[in-house]
Amino acid sequence: ILTILGNSAVLATAVKRSSLLKPPELLTVNLAVADIGMALSMYPLAIASAWNHAWLGGDASCFYYALMGFLFGVCSMMTLCAMAVIRFLVTNSSKSNSNKITKNTVCILIGFIWLYSLLWAILPLVGWGFYGPEPFGISCTIAWSKFHNSSNGFSFILSMFLVCTVLPALTIVACYLGIAWKVHKAYQEIQNIDRIPNAAKLEKKLTLMAILISVGFLSSWTPYAAASFWSIFNSSDSLQPVVTLLPCLFAKSSTAYNPFIYYVFSKTFRCEIRKLQCCWGWRVHYFSSDTAAEHPVSLMWSG
Repeated sequence: ILTILGNSAVLATAVKRSSLLKPPELLTVNLAVADIGMALSMYPLAIASAWNHAWLGGDASCFYYALMGFLFGVCSMMTLCAMAVIRFLVTNSSKSNSNKITKNTVCILIGFIWLYSLLWAILPLVGWGFYGPEPFGISCTIAWSKFHNSSNGFSFILSMFLVCTVLPALTIVACYLGIAWKVHKAYQEIQNIDRIPNAAKLEKKLTLMAILISVGFLSSWTPYAAASFWSIFNSSDSLQPVVTLLPCLFAKSSTAYNPFIYYVFSKTFRCEIRKLQCCWGWRVHYFSSDTAAEHPVSLMWSG
């Protein structure tokens, strides 16, 4: 519910001010699309299976669920990587060079991200790697436990781990460390904090917001990655079902964080959310028992 409401608000805001969107903001929209796509295509089936105490639909639905999870997961990771690289380029380039990052360039990059993610998601279906049920039995993903007995599976997981996880994560860390160093040096050169340009303050806020988005995603998926790699080299029976279930649920929660980060750091997003609240009439009136007619209190949903 939080994922769908929050990311729907992000998409509605983006549509409303589409003509004012800057090229890097299109990546934020793409991240919201990936998050809401994961919630709509996967979560209802997982919830129904949880109520059923067993996976629903057999192998076909298992492959579908795992494919959607891999597709949207890789797409989110690569989008965060692209956001970090573009923020680094914008921060370390002159204004004339930063203007070369156009909407068409970002749209082409987004298209490449989706094709790249789709390619990796399809590979287990055509024989490189495997999809299968999670150890706790109510969701599906890459069949990690099969890889220690299969050179085919091991080569897939090693390649996927390097190019879809390690390299993007290292790129994200390197870019934001570079940005932090650049901002630190710029602030050192300005002795009086009152003389810091508003553009520099905005750049610092945008960078901090992007860092929090990346940290939220990586920290959500790290426990799941650790449990998955344990399953590669050890029997899946060595971990209790709850030990494998909790990291999976925590990883799925990553789709709900971003709208709250936007709400805290983006004044524009807060204003647009308030406008949407007024348009949709999301208002609950509370009246005190003594002065009900005179002092209605309006409680607005914060999304």
